[in-house]
Amino acid sequence: MPEFAKELARKNPEQVAIRDDKESLTWDDVDGILNRAVNRLLETDLGPQRRISVFAENSNQTALAHLAGLLAGASTVPVNFHLTAEEAAYILQDSETSVLFLGPETVERGLEAAQIAGIQKVIAWSDKKEPYSDFEIWNSWYEEASSEDPITNLKPLPHLLYTSGTTGRPKGTDLPPTMFAGGGTIEEHVEALQESRFSKFGNHLVVGPMYHTGPLSGMRNLVAGVPVVVLGRFDAEKTLSAISDYKIETSVMVPTHFVRLLDLPIEVREKYDVSSLKMITHTGAACPIEIKRSMIEWWGPVLFEAYGASEVGTTCSITSEEWLEHPGSVGKAKPPFEALIFDDDGLPLEQGIEGRLYFRDETGRGVIYHNDPEKSAEAHLEPGVFTLGEIGYLDEDGYVYITDRFSDMIVSGGVNIYPAESEQVLITHQNVLDVACIGVPDSEMGERLLALVIRDDSDTSLTESELLDYCRENLTHYKCPKKIEFVDDLGRTTMGKINKRKLRAPYWENFQK
Repeated sequence: MPEFAKELARKNPEQVAIRDDKESLTWDDVDGILNRAVNRLLETDLGPQRRISVFAENSNQTALAHLAGLLAGASTVPVNFHLTAEEAAYILQDSETSVLFLGPETVERGLEAAQIAGIQKVIAWSDKKEPYSDFEIWNSWYEEASSEDPITNLKPLPHLLYTSGTTGRPKGTDLPPTMFAGGGTIEEHVEALQESRFSKFGNHLVVGPMYHTGPLSGMRNLVAGVPVVVLGRFDAEKTLSAISDYKIETSVMVPTHFVRLLDLPIEVREKYDVSSLKMITHTGAACPIEIKRSMIEWWGPVLFEAYGASEVGTTCSITSEEWLEHPGSVGKAKPPFEALIFDDDGLPLEQGIEGRLYFRDETGRGVIYHNDPEKSAEAHLEPGVFTLGEIGYLDEDGYVYITDRFSDMIVSGGVNIYPAESEQVLITHQNVLDVACIGVPDSEMGERLLALVIRDDSDTSLTESELLDYCRENLTHYKCPKKIEFVDDLGRTTMGKINKRKLRAPYWENFQK
């Protein structure tokens, strides 16, 4: 194993390195598991792209599978564990995955996806083989390999991340250089990880699902010698309990987590000691002003906002102290990015004037989507100048404020959702004439998906529950609208286009962000 685990195991063999809801593993345990798992992957044909996929809920094994892939010079693909077998199979095929890791909750869907995608090598941390036989058990799989330190002269490869697509197919993007430690070899990569900002702190809490970039980054803190606590599905009081019990110093969260934490009764909140917290990075969406102010009053000035996207990493950042002086801002652009505001015609706008928010990437990279040069081009105004689909403005001090979106994508609970996916399903219903899905305000999730539907005149008996059931039968639930409203007109132009910003406006008019 690279020296981080070996040295830590030598110094503190019994110290807990990683724990989840079910078990705790010491540095000695981690050293042994990773050595064997890495060596086993090195013995395996990983294909020309050297890709492995992890389709599993949060656990110690999920984290170690990702780390084993990273340290074996593989590109790991985190697959959203909510996806159907067919949706997961598309990602496996598109990424050219050769090895698939599954958790007990995803075995059935994962094996079906593997069959569709033609993947032969499947490993699962499931106690039950019956009625399934087409996978190897995690413990048995890695225990067959040598415990010797694996080679470290391979080139490290970034994660390949998938988000929902504007046309119904997920789009893959490599973890960008701003979020990937790089290095010419695994050894150099490990050394770079040990210089990350999280490495300066103690225990890290993984709160969100590890198919998101934030929790993935937190998980990699293990390589920096930082003990990691992995939570399963989010529970507000369990989160506070973990912070208190394990003296958590850092974590990555989204505004929805803050909303649910603040919803706890004050007497519950006061039961737990949060004084150990040093830095809570929050991302995923701009945090409502009153929510963020309340969190700072409760936890102190430990919140650090990182605005950006999986495609490019963090484009803006702001500390709690800065935010209190510029409430509502997502911060200043950080190198290699420069924030720019343009009008609808692509002409630059002055400070204080609302327009389309773009970023200039001084490296020239911008946004790159796997196997999709057309979508990559669509994100750019010119080479190296890209947008994340937001509307906003810059103040006189260069701080960025987000006011709306001009792209169809909505962010609900930190998850990107493209309305086109639901629209494509709903329009196939025999009694739906036309449909438009938009993001409307939600006090907990930030936004939720609403479907505006025109019924076919031949059948006005079509109900909301019938349409919702139809959508859920054909699409992962989180991508489906939470509510359906029947309307007579969607305001299509003579060219057939819909102004979704105009459709959204009445729902947002009286909502305080």
